Amino acid sequence: MVLAEALPPLLTGPRGTVGGIALQSLGNYAFWAGLAWLLGYVLFRRRWAARKIIPAYPAAADIRRELGWSLLTVVVYGLVGAGTLWLAKQGWTRLYWKLDAHGPLWFWATVAGAIVLHDTYFYWTHRLMHHPRLFRWFHRVHHESVNPSPWAAYCFSPLEAAVQAAIFPVVVCLLPIHPLAFAAFMVWQIVFNVVGHTGYEFYPSWLLDSWLGRFLNTPTNHIQHHESFRGNFSLYFNLWDRLMGTNHPEYAARFREVTTRPR
Repeated sequence: MVLAEALPPLLTGPRGTVGGIALQSLGNYAFWAGLAWLLGYVLFRRRWAARKIIPAYPAAADIRRELGWSLLTVVVYGLVGAGTLWLAKQGWTRLYWKLDAHGPLWFWATVAGAIVLHDTYFYWTHRLMHHPRLFRWFHRVHHESVNPSPWAAYCFSPLEAAVQAAIFPVVVCLLPIHPLAFAAFMVWQIVFNVVGHTGYEFYPSWLLDSWLGRFLNTPTNHIQHHESFRGNFSLYFNLWDRLMGTNHPEYAARFREVTTRPR
């Protein structure tokens, strides 16, 4: 049986089209960003106020701008996602369709591998988009959110959205990965992305004194990047920023200030 005949109906039917993938991306974005907005900006706004990294709240005009660009981003994601499935139909990717083909250990290893691969991809493309000749065309839209809200998670220009979405074919062309493992990776990326843009610091004050704090990024890390436009280029982990010396010099002090404020 050829690969195209073995593709699950979920991927060859309406959900595998540009519009279908765009709607799935929109649904994931709306659910997680909406949940973060409901918790941080409605239900627990007063209770969590001391942990607001930038004490002010985004203006309504900023929220509308973030939503508008995000709607365009999910269209780009639909285009790249459909293109990636077309590559799979031609047999040009390493997607596999039977769960028992490689076993459960490999399944979860590929989820972890996709996360590590994406973290590396994000660091270097993000840093490249900060080059003065590229910033205006690729990354300026995202940095218009100096004090971002959860809705900024997908607030990209079309060119940056294409760069962000390119991780789809990169992962499936490099890793033998099952579509469900890829879906698990996508849940990780949107949740971590939204949390990083909530504007609140959720981690305890002792984090940076632990091995986990030297490994894992925090919302303070990314919000500080939005404020200063420099340093803190990494996504999930703090490894590349540490290796390349691009952590913001005041990152640790800012984290401690935010996490030790009186409630």
